[in-house]
Amino acid sequence: MARAKKNPAKSGRRHPLATAALLAVGLVVTGAAYAGISTTSATAEVDLSSPAVIKEGEKLFAANCATCHGMGAQGSGEDGPSLIGVGAASVHFQVGTGRMPLAFQGPQGMVKPKQFTEEQTLQMAAYVASLAPGPELPDPKLLAADGDAARGGELFRINCAMCHNVAGAGGALTQGKWAPPLTGVEPTHIYNAMVTGPQNMPVFSDANITPDQKADIITYLKYIEEKPSIGGFSLGSIGPVAEGLFIWIIGLGALVALTVWVTAKSN
Repeated sequence: MARAKKNPAKSGRRHPLATAALLAVGLVVTGAAYAGISTTSATAEVDLSSPAVIKEGEKLFAANCATCHGMGAQGSGEDGPSLIGVGAASVHFQVGTGRMPLAFQGPQGMVKPKQFTEEQTLQMAAYVASLAPGPELPDPKLLAADGDAARGGELFRINCAMCHNVAGAGGALTQGKWAPPLTGVEPTHIYNAMVTGPQNMPVFSDANITPDQKADIITYLKYIEEKPSIGGFSLGSIGPVAEGLFIWIIGLGALVALTVWVTAKSN
């Protein structure tokens, strides 16, 4: 008589890969939790005035930035400008958005994946800030509060829309430069850009736009980023160029197709 095959599920034996799978899941969950906790705590606990933090920032700067900006951040001619007086806000924006270190010399720095952790970025910001007074990082409480989106929209249209587009979609400038889109940008980086004026952007000091008004502009940008497009397809929100291209290709294409179909039917 043929023996009945044992069901592995009833035999009480685990699949050979079950232990490895459980171990892998545990490592992924633990690593993700640790990464989230360590990133949050590093941002919250870094004291920019601490001598130890400044020392670590100096080491990172010497290893990664001094080639262009000089050992004392005094600049090196055309390769890199002086960073004396740019403040912590400028370093946090440039390094935190991946623009620095530069991948190559060009009209302006490209946004790319950042090469340093938030803690390392703050350490370099602390070092540069220790060299001379400059724009500081914004108060987290200011950015956490809900601003006035209506007032922020008015301020944005007056001061920013001519380059960044009324919807923050960005736009082309002269000599191969451009105003980047503002969707998906962290509020801290938007604030830092306003107070430091990176690349082609003017500096909006507190005398021009107060900190509360800057927070209102950020609230407006986040509002238009999250709300649906009431008019239908936004087409990138880049204005008449995209709309004209849509009409030219889709609209005229449909008319040509209809004309050909009608002619074929008549024949």
